[in-house]
Amino acid sequence: MTTSFSLFTDLKDRISSGNARAMTVGLGYVGLPMALTIHESGYDTVGFDINETRVAQINAGEQVISYFPEDRISNAVSSGRFRATSDAAQIAERDVILICVPTPLDAQRNPDLTYVRAAGETIARHLRPGQLVVLESTVWPGATSGVLKPILETSGLKAGRDFFIGFSPEREDPGNAVHHTRNIPKVVGADDKASRDLMELFYGRIVDTPVPVSSSATAEAVKLAENSFRTVNIALVNEMKVAFDAMGVDVWEVVDAAATKPFGYMPFYPGPGIGGDCIPVSPAYLSWRARDVGSSTPIIDLARSSNDMAPDSVAARVAAGLMTERGIAASDARVLILGVAYKRDVEDTRVSPALAVLKRLEEMGAACEYHDPFFPVMPLTRDDPDLAGRKSVELSAENVAGFDAVVLLTDHSDVDYELVARHARLLFDSRNVFDARGIEVTGGPLIKV
Repeated sequence: MTTSFSLFTDLKDRISSGNARAMTVGLGYVGLPMALTIHESGYDTVGFDINETRVAQINAGEQVISYFPEDRISNAVSSGRFRATSDAAQIAERDVILICVPTPLDAQRNPDLTYVRAAGETIARHLRPGQLVVLESTVWPGATSGVLKPILETSGLKAGRDFFIGFSPEREDPGNAVHHTRNIPKVVGADDKASRDLMELFYGRIVDTPVPVSSSATAEAVKLAENSFRTVNIALVNEMKVAFDAMGVDVWEVVDAAATKPFGYMPFYPGPGIGGDCIPVSPAYLSWRARDVGSSTPIIDLARSSNDMAPDSVAARVAAGLMTERGIAASDARVLILGVAYKRDVEDTRVSPALAVLKRLEEMGAACEYHDPFFPVMPLTRDDPDLAGRKSVELSAENVAGFDAVVLLTDHSDVDYELVARHARLLFDSRNVFDARGIEVTGGPLIKV
């Protein structure tokens, strides 16, 4: 007779011996790096995604994420121990299943667990005894046990007895060459000891440092705490940017000098706003859950509001600068947006503040174009479908000089900033690129926004 203990010991032995078969559900900026890292740790690994085009590209060895080593995916596929699939039936063949799907905000800026629920329902149809299911997507404290577990138990199997379940928050930083999947400590939490032990054992073979915590809710809260901390401090430094500018003080110099203090201070740098799939989302999940349990997070809510307004603030300062420096109203201006990704050196525009600034300037009547080496053509996205098909402008002296202003919003590494400095008739810099690189701006005035 199969018992909970025998299911635990069998899976433990498979993980310890390297014979466990793993799967990530979702092959985006979290699921694909995790799947490859699992494979590179010696496990047979499958990545599942409902996007058949994405699956085909990965199985063809294409470099679908630009900051990966060029041959990382092709080497994994050619090993015979890594592949992508859109066949949900393969879930039943896996021992460890990690859910790495998006958890965005809905139209009312509330948590949307549509993808988590769909993933849970798909897994439930193929769940078998002895599997470990781990949710990595950002959720509120209590969602693993209150949302995902009941869905999985529609299979007729009981969590903690027939299968194991827990939560481990993803900590990916796309494009970061120093901190990556393997060397970022991995928090793991579960509501029963067996699940937690299995998670610690599995992740301990994949990452350098697993960090066990007492429950799935604690692990869920860790992610929200991390990104709420960043949200508040980004809002603070952007607020100081505007205040110091009015005093004639450069906030970038202030932050760099303050960062020399060896205790009690951590530098955060200003910019056009927040973007991506973490910082704009996690605090909203925490705030929503706090209200749900009769509490509140007023400081976080104020920071969220401030960050939401940051792109509008940048656009307003661009409009004001056009008038004061060139005597041109925004409605009569041609503006080149330099960089549309949400952060440096990634092909990702999710919740990009650069696109928010672009759209705000267009609402003012400006004729905007963009240059971004990662987006020769803007793809169709859920966030900004109206921008699909737009083409990146070639960064030539003639083109740069043809705009009334250039607005630098994303500081990609592979951009000829020297050319921009020589030929832009009016230059707005939201990332301190030109001063930080010691580039003399000779084409026209430089305004930090």
